[in-house]
Formats: sequence, structure tokens, C-alpha cells
Amino acid sequence: MKRFIAVLVLMVCNLLSAQVQFEARVSKATLGINERLRIDFMMNVDGDNFVQPSFEGFRIIAGPSQQVSQSWVNGRSSFEKIYSYFLLPNQKGTLVIKQAAIEYNGQIYKTSSIKINVTAATEQPRDPNDTSVSADGNLYLVADISKTNPYINEPITVVYKLYFNNIGITNSNEVSKPKYNDFWSQNIDIKQFVAEEGMFKGEKYRFIVLKKIVLYPQKSGKLVIEPLSLDIDVQLPSNRRDMFGRMVVTEATKRVSAGAKTINVKPLPEAGKPEDFSGAVGNFDFKVRPTKTDLKNGESLDLVVSVTGKGNLKLFSLPKPIAPNALEMYEAVHSEQVNTPLSGMAGKISDSYTIVPQYKGNYPIKPLKFTYFDLGSGTYKTLSSPEIMINVLDGPSPTDATAASGADANKNKTDNVEQFKFIKLKSNLLTMNKKDFFGSNLFYGLFFFPFLMLPLIVLFKKKKEAIDSDTAGNRIRMNNRLAKKYLSEAKKQINNKELFYIALEKAMHNFLKAKLHIETSEMSKDNIQELLLSRNANPDAVNDFIALTENCEVARYAPSSSVAIQQDFDKAVLIISDLEKQIA
Repeated sequence: MKRFIAVLVLMVCNLLSAQVQFEARVSKATLGINERLRIDFMMNVDGDNFVQPSFEGFRIIAGPSQQVSQSWVNGRSSFEKIYSYFLLPNQKGTLVIKQAAIEYNGQIYKTSSIKINVTAATEQPRDPNDTSVSADGNLYLVADISKTNPYINEPITVVYKLYFNNIGITNSNEVSKPKYNDFWSQNIDIKQFVAEEGMFKGEKYRFIVLKKIVLYPQKSGKLVIEPLSLDIDVQLPSNRRDMFGRMVVTEATKRVSAGAKTINVKPLPEAGKPEDFSGAVGNFDFKVRPTKTDLKNGESLDLVVSVTGKGNLKLFSLPKPIAPNALEMYEAVHSEQVNTPLSGMAGKISDSYTIVPQYKGNYPIKPLKFTYFDLGSGTYKTLSSPEIMINVLDGPSPTDATAASGADANKNKTDNVEQFKFIKLKSNLLTMNKKDFFGSNLFYGLFFFPFLMLPLIVLFKKKKEAIDSDTAGNRIRMNNRLAKKYLSEAKKQINNKELFYIALEKAMHNFLKAKLHIETSEMSKDNIQELLLSRNANPDAVNDFIALTENCEVARYAPSSSVAIQQDFDKAVLIISDLEKQIA
């Protein structure tokens, strides 16, 4: 009977534990990057120690909010607790909301992970649960495009404007940046954001220009500009007022998006397209100018090929001149003087060729042609440069050069009489005196060298061990080196009063340590005086030494001239030298 009761209790416990439900539910599984996501963590028991997931890839804009409800139906009670969050995605792609956890009756329960697919920004409907819903209708992000059906390499402009009305804006943050695939793009800097007034949807709004972009499409067809999305921190007016009668404002975050834009790019017409067309689109002027046309022997000139005007100046190449063989032409030096305002590129590009003549004479440079597509007329236009004649006034002529080259060629001719000689039948060979390394003097010298060095190594080792074991002597030698080191340091710091006296004091202390075999703790005035006099030091030198030591501490903080510092250094050298001789 007891076993039956135990089994029954165990079955009831298992049944109760199996009835615990803890799950996560989302408002939608696919949403745009400018849309909000609501996620509810629901449980049918009163669980404790709720642990929320990390929400990687999302930003929490509201929550957690907690709801608890309990009801009785047909004599049975039902319980429900909900933790709710409102999230905004930070990036596109597949994001995963990981597991949440609770504790109930000593056991841990977890939800399942949820995958959320985040797409590009979409038209966002009004959400009654949105805390910033009052910003709808008063806040818009718009991308104004100058032309939606341009030709290839025709400039278009995109201006992003933020329209707002009856709300305050405190901050903005880019969530997703637009991508200009298959466009050449140039961002125009905006130095300062200024609020202006304008008409939008038939009403007066204030707006701020956020971005200005100049685009040149590089291929035909439908090209998509991905949207710009922003998180805007706004201040919303309310119907409440404070005790002073001022309107109470609430702060909220609103995500706005300009939406994706499609540009239908037309290809350049094939009819009438010249073979030498290099992709220039716009309105241009073409010139070819030499720096001079009359040269002397050894001089050079620069031939400048330039295009001036308005169009895609950075996106095509200039024609290359062809010079006669008598003119040596070097690689071009390219230069650009191009500005990119909102209307598109304008300015000048040029290639400068350095030309050096080789011979005397007159040499023509043939005309160059430059073809571009004119947007105004929708046709191709070709510009030609005039023929340029280069006059080389002096120097060798081509005929002289040909004769000289012929003479040089005659020098290289060989006489056929002795073109081939007979092979010698007799040889005169010499023996080579080669000495082997093995058994040579060098071999034996290198062989016995380590054995000869052994006695020297033993003597050196014993000498080093003796020096290392002499602790007192090592301390004296070290103090001597320190005294000399700090005395030298004092000389270097003679222009820095404080560092000079510190070094000088250390030099004198280390001198005493070396000569009197004492430590710093034993350096009292009376003890130093007694020890120095016991070593047959001159009383006057002892008094001067002690006075100079005491002066080092005072002089560091007292005003003194460079002359007094030099005198103290000279006095220290003299006193140390005298005591060195006097101390036995």
C-alpha cells in the first residue's frame, strides 16, 4: 500500500511539472529594419528569477513590462504571467532571440530560440501600442532625387531631408546607411545643420538637410538605392502641465526611413557613337597646347592635353598624342582641378607630356580628337585640335645620324682573313701546388689551441671567484664607481640646480662609503669627523667636506647663481682629491 501511494504521488508530481508552460511569442517573424517587434514571455505558473535573453542585434525601446492575471472557470483556476518587450532591430539579416529562463519549484524552465528575419525598411503603419505614436504624421525622412531616369554617367543628386512639425528633436543615430552599388558617389559635407521652413504634403513643415550625395550611374538598367534609416530622439508635447503652467513633454525614440529608391538608367545611344568614345558625358572644351614650338638642341617642351567643362571629369581618359620618332616623348603627368558641388563635377583635367627632340628639323604632331556625349542635345560631339609643328633649330640632322651610325657599323666589321684560326696542337700545362689542410701547421694550431687555453681559463676562473668572494672589496669598488658616476652626473647637470646638488650629495656619500667602509645609517656628522681624523685627514679638509655636504641639502631650495654652483663643484673636486691623498 505504501509503495502504491508513493508511485501515485510521483505520478501527480510529474503531471504537475508537465503542466508548466513557459514560451516566447513574437508579434511577427519578418519585419523591416524600421519596424518594431513585440516579444512576450508567457508562463502559466508564478515562476521566479526571470532571466531575459541578451537580444543581440536588437535595441530595447520599452520593457520589460509585467502582467499577471488569474481567473476561475468551472471551478478551475488559471494563472498567467507575461513579461513584454518592444525591440528595434539594429541590422538586416536573420537574427536569433536566445532562450529566456525562469525557476519554479527548484527546476529551471527555458523558452525556445526564435529566428527573426529583418528586411529593408518598409512603409510603417500606425501601431496603437507604440509609445511614440504621437510622432507619426509629424516626422518624415525623405530622399529627394533630382532625376530618376538619367543616362549612364549623368549626374543625379540625392538630398535627405528630415521634416518635422510640433515636436522637438534632440538626437539622431544612423541605423542603416544607404549603399550606392553601381554608382560613383561623392558625399558633400554639411558643416552645420540649419532648420528651414518649407511645404510638405501641402502643409508647412520645418526640415533639416541631413545628407547631400552626387551620384554617377555606371551601368544601365534598374539600380536600387537602399534606404537610410535613423533613430530619432524626439520630445512630444502632452496635454499635461506642471505646477508652473508649463507644458509637460515626453521623450521617445522614433525610427524613420527614407525607403528604397529605384533609378532607371538609360544606356547611351549606339547610333552615331564614334569608335574613339571613352565615356565622357557632359559639356566640355578640348585643347592641346605646347609650351613652345621653336627649340634649340638640348631643350625640351611640354605638350598639355586638357579638357575643361562640366561632366564626369574623373571617369574617362584623355586622348594620347602621337609624336614622330625624332621626338622622344615621356609618360604623361596627370593633374585634376575638379570640384563636385551638388550640380555635379566641374573643372579641368590635363595630361602633360615632356618632349625632347633628337635631331634638327621640323616635326608635326598630328591633330587629336576628343568625343563626348552632350546631355543637352542628346548627341555625340567630336572636338579636334590643330596640327602642331615643332621646329628644332640646331643639332644633328637625321642624315648625319644615319652616316654616323653607318660608320659605327663599319667599325664593327671584321676582316675575313683572320676570321678563324687553327686549333693549337701542343699544350703547355703547369702543375698546381695544392697543399692539404690535414697535417698542415694551421691544422695542428687549431687542434692544440683549446688545450693551451685550459690553464688560462682555470686561472681566470679562480681570479673571478676570489674577486666575487671579497664582499668588502666589491662594496668599496662599487662605491668608488658610484662616486665617480655621480660626480660626472653633477657636472652634466650644472645648469639644473636641484639635480646638480642631488648628484653632488650622492657622489660625496659614496666617496665616504668607499674610503671609510661605512653604511648610510652610520653617516652622522660626529662619526664622519671622527673617522676621517683617525685616518690622518687634514682637519680643515674634514670641516670643508662636512660643510659642503650640509650645504647640498640647503642649496637645492635656496636661490643661487650659476657662479656659486660652479664654485661648489670645483670645491667638491678639490676636497675629494685632497682626502683621497690624505686618508691612509
